[in-house]
Amino acid sequence: MAHARHQLDDAFLTPVRFSLVAALGRDTEMDFAALRDLLEVSDSVLSKAISHLDGLGYVRVTKGYAGNRPRTWVATTRAGASAFDRHVRALRVIAGGVGRDDETP
Repeated sequence: MAHARHQLDDAFLTPVRFSLVAALGRDTEMDFAALRDLLEVSDSVLSKAISHLDGLGYVRVTKGYAGNRPRTWVATTRAGASAFDRHVRALRVIAGGVGRDDETP
């Protein structure tokens, strides 16, 4: 059987991209400013992460206006949510029981 690390998705190997998709979850759409503030990153860093994930089809970007102010909303696609779930499952397998309270060091 292949090691679980082979199930890790390179798209989520950076903390910002991992955190972005984790924050969005499956059914949440957030605007750019809210994501930026939540993740505590600059506009540039968030923009690059969104562009990368959008290019893979893992997030959907919608541009529009709230009043007369331009806004960008981001949501996870079904493909992105599935890929993220596989990635997290692989991390759990790799970590095994590490960090469990019932184990002695």
